[in-house]
Amino acid sequence: MSKSLKILIACGGTGGHLFPGIAVGEALRARGHEVMLLISEKKVDSEASAKYTHLRFKTVPAVAKPPTLSLRMLPFLWKLWGSIGQCKGVIREFQADAVLGMGGFTSLPPVYAGHKLGLKTFIHDSNARPGRANVITSRFCTRVFLGLDAAKKFFPNRETVTTGTPVRPEITHLPSREEAAARFGLDPARPTIVVTGGSQGARRLNELSAQAAAGLPSETQVLHIAGALDFQRVSEITHGRAGYKVLGFCDQMPSAYAIADLVIARSGASSMTEIAIAGHPSILVPYPYAADDHQTRNAEFFAEAGAAILVQERDLDAEKLASLATSILQDLPTHERMAKAARALAVPDAADRVCAAIEATLSPS
Repeated sequence: MSKSLKILIACGGTGGHLFPGIAVGEALRARGHEVMLLISEKKVDSEASAKYTHLRFKTVPAVAKPPTLSLRMLPFLWKLWGSIGQCKGVIREFQADAVLGMGGFTSLPPVYAGHKLGLKTFIHDSNARPGRANVITSRFCTRVFLGLDAAKKFFPNRETVTTGTPVRPEITHLPSREEAAARFGLDPARPTIVVTGGSQGARRLNELSAQAAAGLPSETQVLHIAGALDFQRVSEITHGRAGYKVLGFCDQMPSAYAIADLVIARSGASSMTEIAIAGHPSILVPYPYAADDHQTRNAEFFAEAGAAILVQERDLDAEKLASLATSILQDLPTHERMAKAARALAVPDAADRVCAAIEATLSPS
């Protein structure tokens, strides 16, 4: 496409929305377009976006939807209306040609604002079972982009394009294992488990993973991205365990994937996409309170493909987690089979597919 476009990308609220949004932003810039990314005021957004100084970010207030029958609905609707007005101002100032939402209720105000201003609008959903926010937002969209084809049935009256879930360029170009090990102070020769719970709801998974350390073979090392709130507690549980590195925040996920032999994680779509790109076996423990249990649907997709072991949190204890991890690491044929299955699920050019779909929609007929 010869014309340079201005695309507004709403991607705040969680890492699962932010990182795919950054990936699309990077791909659009590489194709000669101008982008602005709308993020929330949450700490996770400011921390995760800080390293992308070449991208243009703008903060807007996040509007979280309460239960439909809640007394908080009236204040929510008032804030939502205000947010829509604010987004209209941003769109006009930026002179956007289109608006892309990467999911969640933070995408609704800018997408709706773009729709009301007569722009082409899009929503991307990464999950096997879409969130209700995206189903609502899709009513105001020109096209819906999907991470997984299984989600298509939830948008029966919309035009959908299955693109895969975008990942940041650095995830597709990992550093060497030796470089990664040096960054974290780990031994590149030892089998390594990476534990990451995502940006929310990881407290119990952190606890189980830390307790499981005692049951792992002594040569196994662990890189545990516990989050700022759990950093101290996980550090105390694993105190004295050699080769157990705890981080409160990690802005070097490419290095984390480069050192990993196995990943223990929640089953948010963005994290799973990165695991597939990196080609690692995984133990997936869905967040039990996710809307519509969508994390279980995501994990089932990987488990059925042979790329992961799915374990519900209620069925897991530290001993079982240690046993599962050890069995995968020590059974090399199983490890390689799972790694191969993970790689087969990867869509490394998903960001470019999203860009191409946007360009095609905006091209003069």
